[in-house]
Amino acid sequence: MDSLITAAARALAAGDALGALHRVALRDDAPALALRGIAMAQLGDLDRAKVLLRRAARAFGLKEAVARARCVVAEAEIALVSRDLGWPTKALDTARATLEAHGDRFNAAHARYLSVRRLLLIGRLDEAEQMLADFDPAPFPPASRAAHELVVAGIAMRRLRTKAARAALARAERAARQAGIPALAAEVESASLVLSQPAARLIANGEERLLLLEGVEALLASETFVVDACRNMVRQGDAAISLATRPVLFALARTLAEAWPGDVARDVLLARAFGARLADESHRARLRVEVGRLRRALRMLAAINATKRGFALAPCRGREIVVLAQPVEDQHATVLALLADGECWSSSALALALGTSQRTVQRALDALAECGKVQSFGRGRARRWLTPSVPGFTTTLLLPAPLPID
Repeated sequence: MDSLITAAARALAAGDALGALHRVALRDDAPALALRGIAMAQLGDLDRAKVLLRRAARAFGLKEAVARARCVVAEAEIALVSRDLGWPTKALDTARATLEAHGDRFNAAHARYLSVRRLLLIGRLDEAEQMLADFDPAPFPPASRAAHELVVAGIAMRRLRTKAARAALARAERAARQAGIPALAAEVESASLVLSQPAARLIANGEERLLLLEGVEALLASETFVVDACRNMVRQGDAAISLATRPVLFALARTLAEAWPGDVARDVLLARAFGARLADESHRARLRVEVGRLRRALRMLAAINATKRGFALAPCRGREIVVLAQPVEDQHATVLALLADGECWSSSALALALGTSQRTVQRALDALAECGKVQSFGRGRARRWLTPSVPGFTTTLLLPAPLPID
């Protein structure tokens, strides 16, 4: 490798993209194309970066397996940043195996982190933790250690382990400071800010207040009866009953919880659960059936008592009943939550992250665009959606993970 390529690589490692381009901008050999692609990615021109990296991979040829694998890893990182979650992950797994086989531990570790970050975005926390199990970042450079700790902190936040998240972020900050890369330090700072933003709303006795992630953790660790509208569950201590696939039952449970210790009129329950404005005898019969199903589902935690007006919720252990809701509730709040990270998302990536159909996401995006809450650029498959961060909205920490597909 000649001196200009070496100098450009060192400049990129230090976050100096312009310095790297100054050395290789006029060259078209394979190493220069790869470095130019990475530099353009750091400068934000992702489309040009992908073109350059693919040209570099072709120019390296079949004999340069390690160099081609590095190009694949760089392209995977661009796909992650541009929220192209449908990018072929098998190519990244193959590249990681190639790098490990040839002793390139640093880039193999980076490929691992990219896979874990993608799993975090689509809510597969178990798989993400499994990939990080028994992996020691100590032998790696500071930038790699910072990336590792950011991933660890991301998992801890989603698991509601704020103490572990703060410790990981502190380690990431130290590593980023040692690396001396401003962009990495800014990423660590942005991740740390999430812990100081509202993560949910607590609704109890007709009053509402915002909770930080630490408050949510403390609430769910207590013996309080919690109707969790962030994940569509009912919780009390270690017991948790998921109603994610039973929206009518969850709507009834939330309505009853919000009215506790009072009761809820039957007409109100019909409107909230079924959207029935004018109730007839068939609606009332269905309400009795659904209340019976909810009573069976919650029998270990609470009773549902009939009153003259309607029904009332009564926890078995006499605990307080509260509702945990998202900080900002909207018809398409889950889509807004993902877009609140400030990145550009495609509708297919949003569908994959939310575990729903792309057409459903497209309808939600069209509705949000009509209200001026999101905007798009590009056409066809290149179309991307973004929105400014919603005040008081904590992105995806409490969003439900996608349901398993049989």
